[in-house]
Amino acid sequence: IIPNIKITKDGSFVVLETQKRNKNAKKMLHTIAAHVRNIIFGASNAYVYKLKICSGHFPMTVKIDGTKMTISNFLGEKIPRKANLHPEVKVKIEGDVIEVEGTNIEHAGQTAANIERAMKIKKRDRRIFQDGIYITDKPNRGS
Repeated sequence: IIPNIKITKDGSFVVLETQKRNKNAKKMLHTIAAHVRNIIFGASNAYVYKLKICSGHFPMTVKIDGTKMTISNFLGEKIPRKANLHPEVKVKIEGDVIEVEGTNIEHAGQTAANIERAMKIKKRDRRIFQDGIYITDKPNRGS
């Protein structure tokens, strides 16, 4: 499937080989190696992102509806904000801490980023309006 890269298993090792010795082949080889490391680590340990709910002006309500997260009353807004959640990722809300947990680091990271991005504040001074949901802890990649 991957051009010019051969993936084999040698005992308990995964071996990546390429016929070419140019810069592009080396970049592709290291990218695939990083993906394989993340998959192997994620199979045994889950990747956990922690997010903190910060509301100083208005108390906001955070709910999970299937693959959507709904944030209502953010800065007194009438229309609730929504964030997409990946179906393979578990999201838990405990007080003012949100935990995003998944075996795939890309899905867990994208879900955490979607939540943080949905809370972006526009046309206000961010030094005063510091309300939102922010990533406070990222997983150790285990490499």
